[in-house]
Amino acid sequence: MFYGTVFGSSGFYLPFFPVWLKAIGIDPAWIGIILAVPSTTRFTTLPFITAFAERHHALRQTMIVCAFLTMIGFAVVGMLREPLAILLMFALTAVVWTPLTALTDGYALKGVVRFGFNYGPLRLWGSAAFVVGALACGLVVNWLDGTQLIWVIVGAMVLSAIVSLGLQPLGAPIGDGKVLSKASALLRDPGFLAIAASTALIQGSHAGYYTFASITWQAAGYDGLTIAGLWTIGVLAEIVLFALSPRITFAPATLVILGGLGALLRWTLTAQTLPLPVLVVVQVLHGATYGLTQLGTMGLLLQHVPPHVMARAQGYVTACTGLVMSSMAVLSGAIYARYGEGVYYVMAVLGAAGACVIWFGRKRVSEKLHDVV
Repeated sequence: MFYGTVFGSSGFYLPFFPVWLKAIGIDPAWIGIILAVPSTTRFTTLPFITAFAERHHALRQTMIVCAFLTMIGFAVVGMLREPLAILLMFALTAVVWTPLTALTDGYALKGVVRFGFNYGPLRLWGSAAFVVGALACGLVVNWLDGTQLIWVIVGAMVLSAIVSLGLQPLGAPIGDGKVLSKASALLRDPGFLAIAASTALIQGSHAGYYTFASITWQAAGYDGLTIAGLWTIGVLAEIVLFALSPRITFAPATLVILGGLGALLRWTLTAQTLPLPVLVVVQVLHGATYGLTQLGTMGLLLQHVPPHVMARAQGYVTACTGLVMSSMAVLSGAIYARYGEGVYYVMAVLGAAGACVIWFGRKRVSEKLHDVV
């Protein structure tokens, strides 16, 4: 259920936080900088938080604290109007907000290993909640003034904080403090670095989409429900993929490669001025660019990384993704201001690069890492 609230709140945030920023008078360059903040914290403060939580066997407690601080932070952001003030407060909020996804994935992967669950069906509930959040916000945006959208997002964060109190302890992980202290060996392993780099490039290629898709569609004359529907179509494709994942027989590395090639195709098409029916079809490719990449990455981590450092490995992967995402969010703001939808050509190159990285490293990533056990 916490998976659902974490991703459900993203269903409110991703499509409509940029719309709120625009509604209160923030220009595109500042929007790009502000939206780059969460990605920046993913490669700066996030790894320290995930490492702390795992070292002290405190995943559950850390998730609860982060959820409540996130709720408070977004409420304060909603009361601000100056770009610099929003940037600074949002940065503080992102420090505790961005670890939630990595901690939740780490928590889920530990459950996968311990109880024999399948990751895809677990993860689809997060995507389903995202759909509900996006559609709900799409309905609200048609009658609620754009300057008030932030309070819908805050409401979602409140629900996430409350639900976090119901998280159950998973018990102590296999291994001891001495073993965990060697987790930095992950950063010296070429196979793990290939996983992190390929994932970062492909997922980072979504930066232009996350930052400016809603703004572009709004400028094209689409109403809030249509915009929410376009986001929803992409996530529905992702949900179907997660539901069918137990039947997918491709190797995890192959899934990541297909995700990168899907990004090359998707962003090249999105760079064009497309009629709505074609845009709907292109949105289905989110199942490849995000879904296949996510399934492949989780499969590679389970295949390559020892269970007792899984949360930290997830933190490192998220950090690498944050580095690429934040850089691209800032860059996309500058490119979009000058070239509009031409920003997606840059995103297409990133996706192709990610596919190449995992292709050349496919033998290393398929081997189990033993240096940290």
